[in-house]
Amino acid sequence: MATSLLTQLREMTSVVADTGDLEAIRRFTPQDATTNPSLILQAAQQEQRRARLAVIAKESTDIDDAADRVAVEIGSEISELVPGYVSTEVSARLSFDRDATIARAHSLIERYAQKGVGAERILIKMASTWEGIQAAQQLEREGIRTNLTLLFGFAQAQACADAGVTLISPFVGRILDWYKARKPDADFAGDNDPGVQSVKQIYNYYKGHGYATIVMGASFRNIGEIQALAGCDRLTISPALLNELDEQQGELPRKLTPMGASSSKAETLTQGDFRWAMNEDEMASDKLAEGIRKFMADQRQLETLLETLRKA
Repeated sequence: MATSLLTQLREMTSVVADTGDLEAIRRFTPQDATTNPSLILQAAQQEQRRARLAVIAKESTDIDDAADRVAVEIGSEISELVPGYVSTEVSARLSFDRDATIARAHSLIERYAQKGVGAERILIKMASTWEGIQAAQQLEREGIRTNLTLLFGFAQAQACADAGVTLISPFVGRILDWYKARKPDADFAGDNDPGVQSVKQIYNYYKGHGYATIVMGASFRNIGEIQALAGCDRLTISPALLNELDEQQGELPRKLTPMGASSSKAETLTQGDFRWAMNEDEMASDKLAEGIRKFMADQRQLETLLETLRKA
């Protein structure tokens, strides 16, 4: 009997829902779920949430407080629907502030605890800046698990492994976007996709050096990218692409397989090494900066919505 691509994918990769849509999560029953400022904004704009958002806005001490309360409320609802991790993101405006990121992470974990959701269920997301990675290293030492997002360059992946983060989210589709904008006539299908190539390089590096950090491909533009990464530790996928995978049948061969760890030890990146490597990687520098700006733009939209409800 033929099975869907989604069913086959689940046999080799943990499928994660990239959404704040509770109905989509109920339908696809993912292992984990990830959110970000853009997805929280989408969820917050749903009409059925408006009355509850108004209550949160009026009860909160300030807009930062209100925005975090909304994120934790949605995350708590998601935690009831998935057995694994729920990722909740620290404000993008803290992307270059290690200490403020740590403080906000503590606040988010405390808010989840007040709703009965333990720290072991939460991944605190932050951008893969040098400061974000150093914040993650400290949080991991404290037992708070982290998800390093907006990851585009190999140096970011190396530094995250050095820091011992729980999970990284290398962005496949946004890497493809960058290259397509510069070479619109090039063939980037399947294994030629530069985003796919980036995740494969990171995956093989992690497995080859025995790093425990989970590789979770993210930001997909088509199911071909997902098929090319079948076997990756985790893949976080939008409801639209989950639906496409569920409706298609055919053979899905495994593309990524963990190799045994080598005896060689990878060199630890210094801050200078990291910043120089990012400077040399035009794509990674461009997309990291753009990603922070885009997340912050959606964060501001959410804050404006909450401010409007607060004053109503």
